[in-house]
Amino acid sequence: MFKKIVMGVVVASVLVVAAVWTASCATRDTLIPPPGTYDVRILRDTWGVPHIFGKTDADCAYGLAYAHAEDDYATIIEALRGARGKMAAVKGKDLAPQDFAVGLLRVREIVAEKYQTDLSPEARALCDAYAAGLNHYAALHPKEKDGRGLLPFTGQDVVAGFVLKAPMFFGLDSKVKELFGEERRRPVSEKNTSTASVLTNGLPIGSNAFAVSPLRSSDGQTFLNINSHQPWEGVVAWYEAHLHSEQGLDIVGGTFPGAPVILVGHNRHLGWAHTVNNADLADIYVLDINPDNPNQYKFDGQWRDLEVRKVPITVKIWGPIRWTVKREALWSVYGPTVRQPHGTYSIRYSSQGDIRQVEQWYRMGKSTNLEEWQAAMRMGSIGSFNCVYADEKGNIYYLFNALLPLRNEAYDWEQYLPGNTSETLWTQYAPLDKLPQVLNPPSGFIQSCNS
Repeated sequence: MFKKIVMGVVVASVLVVAAVWTASCATRDTLIPPPGTYDVRILRDTWGVPHIFGKTDADCAYGLAYAHAEDDYATIIEALRGARGKMAAVKGKDLAPQDFAVGLLRVREIVAEKYQTDLSPEARALCDAYAAGLNHYAALHPKEKDGRGLLPFTGQDVVAGFVLKAPMFFGLDSKVKELFGEERRRPVSEKNTSTASVLTNGLPIGSNAFAVSPLRSSDGQTFLNINSHQPWEGVVAWYEAHLHSEQGLDIVGGTFPGAPVILVGHNRHLGWAHTVNNADLADIYVLDINPDNPNQYKFDGQWRDLEVRKVPITVKIWGPIRWTVKREALWSVYGPTVRQPHGTYSIRYSSQGDIRQVEQWYRMGKSTNLEEWQAAMRMGSIGSFNCVYADEKGNIYYLFNALLPLRNEAYDWEQYLPGNTSETLWTQYAPLDKLPQVLNPPSGFIQSCNS
């Protein structure tokens, strides 16, 4: 049987967060769902960890938002403010580049376009419920001003947080920053150039995980160690919770501020850990601009129009004084595009345009065996991370998870790519079965680190 951590639950507090409270204040009426919409109880153990019980999975997401807000409302608001592209309005000009990235990557537009079509009704219900839980908390705690100007939150805010943050774990932010240097950083690859690459970044230290099968353990049970090294505070700090619904959700683990699901942890049947891997999942292209029209670029011998927009960025100047500036953001067939004195560049990255990360983690948490868990992984919406898995049947499994683009081997993908040909426009990824992985090794032991 799968060895699980069983916490001695001594109820320190009980909070019924069913939407049964009616208020006379118009703002509260707007933020609090109608009576009976959600049915959830939050019990805290000796260490303050919330154990959230709901009739539905959505009830649990609602309760998770409320419980997390009780503990760290400000950080959740910071996460969702970042996904709105509104950080500089509160934190000042140093956060303006982050807000611009939200507009450049079209995070909000992509989520709005695909929210109803790409997510299942169950996943949308989770995200909508989480937003409703935050709104409920905000209505009952008007003195906490962190959410001012942002309320009410919606399920699209929750999804936008995943769409923005997930690519940053495989280094998209560094690629974007690279384009804003004073000069071009790398040469443009020519066709047939050697594709040999060299690791230049040294080995990082950090997260680790291991699994031990019954073949190796002293008592014939399966063990999973999750030791992810996240910061103690901030928008990617772990928050521990237990979610239990009458629809089969029963999972303990860690999640991030603004997330309605468990990201690493275990249910009654299986568990998994993540560590950060170092796959090459983003490319930079140099466009050939029409000398007679700066808003056109050449692609397969034809001139194409760049999509040109202005991204508004509101910046806090001093005290209550804000100033809104607009910065050009372009889009090509490759994706987000910027114009610099030394060239016009596009970025293409794995999971670009995909908003289903939250659904994949939800499906992983609902899985009851290895086959179901692998089926969730085949969604291919979580762009990176090593995975270490273990289950009650004694299976242990390592997966180098990555949306690896199927690239044209005639080019050196360590360099910039010519942005004038469909030969460099990848559209498919390697299937999960082709990724590096190990299932039930004879050693009875697997281990993974960031490095």
